[in-house]
Amino acid sequence: MNLGKETETLEFKKTTGEMKEAMISISSILNKHGVGTLYFGVKPNGDVCGQDVSESSFRDVSRSVYESIRPQIYPAIEEVILDGKHLIKVEFNGNNTPYSAAGRYYLRTADEDREVTPEELKNFFVLNEYREKWEKTPSVASTKQIDKNAVKSFWQRAVSAGRLPEGKYTCPVVMKRYGLVSGDNLNNAGERLFGSTRPVTLKAAIFATDEKLTFLDMKLFEDNIYNLLRIAEDYILKNIRWRSEIVDTKRTEIPEIPVPVIREVLANSFAHANYNGPTNHEICIHPGMIAVYSPGNYASNHKPEDYMTGNYESVIRNAVIAKILYLNKSIEQFGSGFKRINSLCKDSGIRFSYESDEFGFKFILYRPQFQSDVPDVTLDVTLSETEMAVLAFLKQKPDSSRGEIADNISKTVRTVQRALDSLRDKGYVQRIGSKRDPKWETLK
Repeated sequence: MNLGKETETLEFKKTTGEMKEAMISISSILNKHGVGTLYFGVKPNGDVCGQDVSESSFRDVSRSVYESIRPQIYPAIEEVILDGKHLIKVEFNGNNTPYSAAGRYYLRTADEDREVTPEELKNFFVLNEYREKWEKTPSVASTKQIDKNAVKSFWQRAVSAGRLPEGKYTCPVVMKRYGLVSGDNLNNAGERLFGSTRPVTLKAAIFATDEKLTFLDMKLFEDNIYNLLRIAEDYILKNIRWRSEIVDTKRTEIPEIPVPVIREVLANSFAHANYNGPTNHEICIHPGMIAVYSPGNYASNHKPEDYMTGNYESVIRNAVIAKILYLNKSIEQFGSGFKRINSLCKDSGIRFSYESDEFGFKFILYRPQFQSDVPDVTLDVTLSETEMAVLAFLKQKPDSSRGEIADNISKTVRTVQRALDSLRDKGYVQRIGSKRDPKWETLK
């Protein structure tokens, strides 16, 4: 029998003879994710080999954890039998990072444990100070004010992804186990992640040009982070271009920007935001680009391009929030966000850039140039700003009247009519229907 590969939260040891190494793995996993599972009786490749299990072996594991790991943790240690072979399973969690093993500090990278440098250890304490001030501070929401459907969806996805062990979960167990409550209240991290109080605001808009001047649609969403990730993704996918391809005799719809790119950008935006600042999350869809804004200045001393080319540990502003997003696979791996986005964009031919200031971080995805499927149409690419605004509005609402267009783009009816005439002459639009009840078909 094989249990699969080791991960950032799962470790295998052949026997309790590797006790010292096991304690190092426990501390490194706790420092990275705060929760994990370790098996004695499993080879590094996942093959179950079994080991002798007795009262003394249980005591050895318990005593080693008690003597080696600081601050103190209280793991669940049990015997399991797989394919007729006996194993020791150790499940552990903790929210008081950093944790040490025999006085040394480690971090988990993929399936390996690496001792941290003095500078990284210093960063741990700095980040902990922020967490104590915000993530772990009690909110005004009670423990009853949770979105139970979101919590249930979380643990089901996490188990399915292999990042949570199978078992019986309830909302109170999940919220307490992952440090999302403080007494009778949700803490700030718990409320933002799963609160039913609509604690996080997302502004989303579609603009007629690449400037934030004339908007064609604007929405304000208020919900928890877990739900807003889905809402944000849906909003982008509904408002970008799609093309059709025949794959294996089946017609397949393909978005102009790959879904994995969009998900990675959104997940990192919500994971690393400052939820105690003056600005909100934003999504701005322009004809030439999509901008995703995350409140809070860029937190790392390393530049984004450093993460794309090197292997640096992520500076995690919101450890509890990031942990939850990792467990349900919204985030693939800590510190890999920029590298994954860079790789995905290269594979898809998508350009990107980013901007940062004291208030927030903006990630910009440039939309591919549109290719018309209409044959024998020569399109003039030199459009005025008004023509671009009219064209963009008609794509959203092809049955709009001149007056409606004029009201929404802040122009006169006469100006709109001139723009419509110009767009028709250039082959961008054609009118269908009567003058009394016009509709416009866009050709680009």
